[in-house]
Amino acid sequence: MRGETESGTPFARVYGPADREGADPAALGEPGGFPYTRGVHPGMYTERPWTMRQYAGFGTARESNARYRELIGHGTTGLSVAFDLPTQMGHDSDAPLAAGEVGKVGVAIDSVEDMAVLFDAIPLGEVSTSMTINAPAAVLLLLYELVAEEQGVPAERLTGTIQNDVLKEYIARGTYIFPPEPSLRLVADTFAYCREHLPRWNTISISGYHMAEAGATPAQEIAFTLANAIAYVDAALGAGLAVDEFAPRLSFFFVARTTLLEEVAKFRAARRIWAHLMRDRFGAQNPRSMMLRCHTQTAGVQLTAQQPEVNLVRVTVQAMAAVLGGTQSLHTNSFDEAIALPTQKAARLALRTQQVLAHETDLTATVDPFAGSYVVESLTDDLEAEALRLMAAVEERGGAVRAIEEGFQKSEIERIAYRVAREVDEGERVVVGVNRFTVEEDEPYQPLRLDPALEAEQTARLARLRASRDGAAVRTALEEVRRVAAGSGNVLVPLKEALRRRATVGEVCDALRDVWGVHRPRETF
Repeated sequence: MRGETESGTPFARVYGPADREGADPAALGEPGGFPYTRGVHPGMYTERPWTMRQYAGFGTARESNARYRELIGHGTTGLSVAFDLPTQMGHDSDAPLAAGEVGKVGVAIDSVEDMAVLFDAIPLGEVSTSMTINAPAAVLLLLYELVAEEQGVPAERLTGTIQNDVLKEYIARGTYIFPPEPSLRLVADTFAYCREHLPRWNTISISGYHMAEAGATPAQEIAFTLANAIAYVDAALGAGLAVDEFAPRLSFFFVARTTLLEEVAKFRAARRIWAHLMRDRFGAQNPRSMMLRCHTQTAGVQLTAQQPEVNLVRVTVQAMAAVLGGTQSLHTNSFDEAIALPTQKAARLALRTQQVLAHETDLTATVDPFAGSYVVESLTDDLEAEALRLMAAVEERGGAVRAIEEGFQKSEIERIAYRVAREVDEGERVVVGVNRFTVEEDEPYQPLRLDPALEAEQTARLARLRASRDGAAVRTALEEVRRVAAGSGNVLVPLKEALRRRATVGEVCDALRDVWGVHRPRETF
């Protein structure tokens, strides 16, 4: 094991009272009390466990619907939708750029018709749904609302989250469409729309997960995530919203790595920084505006294709880190995801991992099990200090958007990712089954394989939709999208009407591209 944390601070051999001398008791507080270091609810899991929200989606809406119903039957308490790359990039399944990618890393959604199939026989007024979608998040949310209307479910009953965090796409993932400024406008329009129409919906899940998967340290994960959050808050305030009107619906998305102690400290530090930011910088009065509520996913980047069953152990440790850190919901990765889309058995085992932790261990018997731990409290202080230093560096560059345009966050993460890759290659960092404790040949494994005919089926479905709808009404609705996008009105209003008329995801995104253009990244080296 390395003699320092992933964020670069030294690990002491032993921690004791001397490491906490001068510590401010107010920095800890009580569970459910400012600054929420020890958790956002007084009772935490002693009152109810975290939401077990399994991430799934592949092929067409029909295949994914079957997987969702199976997960619900096995005890999943929240759905989390994975969309394919064309959908994430705002392209229809029959677009030239979509060829070969339809349904591969998530479900293909082209229209309200597909969304209706995706949630067929799933009561949207009772289930909480998270959608991992960013650049076209507003579009997919409106499709969800339209399907709920067709089910007879009032919008005010809908609960769930859209990721809607486009800034991290410029830093880590790359599934952006529009330049940063209009993208921020679309986020702010979504805040305003949901305040009026979907009051229980979490309008954004500000994500450090993907930065961590790209190589960010825990300190970078906190810093760059919260720097992006500041930009979103500023955008909403600039659009005329009051902080306590939208901040209670903000949520976050973090990774859980196998470095359990530092991960627990990371969640504590992030909550503390956010609470002070919202109260002291933005003047929030509502306690819910100061609570950093988060979803967590175990670290996909740490899964290995070699000896894949070992991933069951990794995921269990990562899930424990998330639970001990006080997450509000959790997705556990399947052990075979380094090879292919998870099989049904692997997805069920991933859910069972959470259920064992919730029902067969004593992790839920007490609030904040690491309370008073010399090592965790010291690591929390160290992480807080390093994250604040990095956040100040972002501020010095003019804030998150300007720093993104300069390539600052991306280059900082890439520097760490290179260092870690070199350490693995040189054997300084042990990865079990990869550079130590290897076997000559793994047992054969049969991955889940998608039927190549699914893409043709999806494009044929799209052709039937275009042939059956009122083309003139769609063209008129799309023109209204362009008009409002060129002005200052809320874009979600004409977007919803266009989607109701059976405009496709690609068509409404193309209408916005016509006005706002597309983002061209700056090379960082």
